[in-house]
Amino acid sequence: MKPDGVVTTTTAMIPPDDHLRSRSRLAAVLAPLLLFLAAVLSFPSTLRLAAIPLPTPLQPPLVTTPHQPPRRTATTTSTSTARVAVCLVGGARRFELTGPSIARHVLAGGAFAVPASAAPGHHSSSNQTAVDVFLHAPLDADAYKLSLLARAAVPATGTSSNNVSVAAVRVFRPERLDVTTPPARAQVLTALNSPNGFQGLLQYFRLVEGCLDLIRDRESRGNFTYAAVLRTRLDGFWTAPLRLDDADLLLPSSTDYYVVPEGSRYGGLNDRLGYGGRRSSDAALSRLSMLPRLAAAGYAALNSEAAFAAQLNVSGVAARERRLPFCVLSDRSYAFPPVPGYGVPVASREWSWTEYRNGTVELCDASGPWEDGWEAMFDAAAGDDAARARRSVVKMGAGECVDQMEKFEALAERWDAPSPAEICRIGFRARTEAAAAAANTSSSSGDS
Repeated sequence: MKPDGVVTTTTAMIPPDDHLRSRSRLAAVLAPLLLFLAAVLSFPSTLRLAAIPLPTPLQPPLVTTPHQPPRRTATTTSTSTARVAVCLVGGARRFELTGPSIARHVLAGGAFAVPASAAPGHHSSSNQTAVDVFLHAPLDADAYKLSLLARAAVPATGTSSNNVSVAAVRVFRPERLDVTTPPARAQVLTALNSPNGFQGLLQYFRLVEGCLDLIRDRESRGNFTYAAVLRTRLDGFWTAPLRLDDADLLLPSSTDYYVVPEGSRYGGLNDRLGYGGRRSSDAALSRLSMLPRLAAAGYAALNSEAAFAAQLNVSGVAARERRLPFCVLSDRSYAFPPVPGYGVPVASREWSWTEYRNGTVELCDASGPWEDGWEAMFDAAAGDDAARARRSVVKMGAGECVDQMEKFEALAERWDAPSPAEICRIGFRARTEAAAAAANTSSSSGDS
């Protein structure tokens, strides 16, 4: 996975400031929050970007943990209702910031939202779209934050009906993958510029393809096929609702193109989000199992973006780029100024993935950690709902954590994960240790 992000909307959430000084301060604080690559604007498109690896899951059969509370079952849809699968993959490190935006702009209010006219008590002749969410994430100290997704599958409101269901949740214990078996892995991929090397690429690929496994399992059990699949990341921050071209929305299975974000190509295609019909989605999400086929076709030493483009190519699937209003949040720091050829430029607060003025883009210095006080600046920029969600996670106690995770589990049709108590125990143990370490550091600094 990559630390960059895509922000391709001209409507930013950050309100305009009246004074130049406050604008500069906001830029300095929010720059690390709203990371994305402006490389296509100021640097050659062949830049290489390091992949952020995610822990690799084994793929055991889906199982249901014993003594689960009654859970929601998949809604039976009419013949006029199309079904779309949404894959959410990755770690939840900053999910208290990104989660509410995903729930609001991708699931509940995105391209597949049901208008108020189709809500219960209203009549509408238009076809509806049922959205099934598939979550694939590693078990780590941040997994307890995933309960924030429950807000996207709550009963209908006055503005939209509830067409979102949690089809499957898999939170797995990480396992390493063999780097050299099969040999195609070592031939096709390169670890150049990957901060965690070859293992990082393989972990990311297996994470993405694991969500495809969940979708296939649901289709097999339900004896149906999804009309389309959307795949996005848990560390994506959305500033506006996901919108797709009308021609993209419900792609027939025979459609031979796949929708990707503009920019961040790095010698291939942007692989941070994708949308397509079932055939093109199979080609796009088979990141790991496709490697032997790429080796047979003669591909070698590819980064993630180049491998992504290659697997679409060998599958006969064309890519179509779209502007999409999201970026990727990262705790990583980057050298400043960025080095031409492989550096990572970070844009200033008035960001947009492809729009710039007078042929230039203003860059920020992201070489250090997030600044003290970034929370207040984020709350002001992201809005009241996002601020409340962030603060709720910060203030959450262990008992509340278990309660929220149990509610999330009850929403899932299929739960392949540790118990809510175990997920919370891991998270709060890490929080306690981090707080103690910070206190010791502060104490040591005061004594010096």
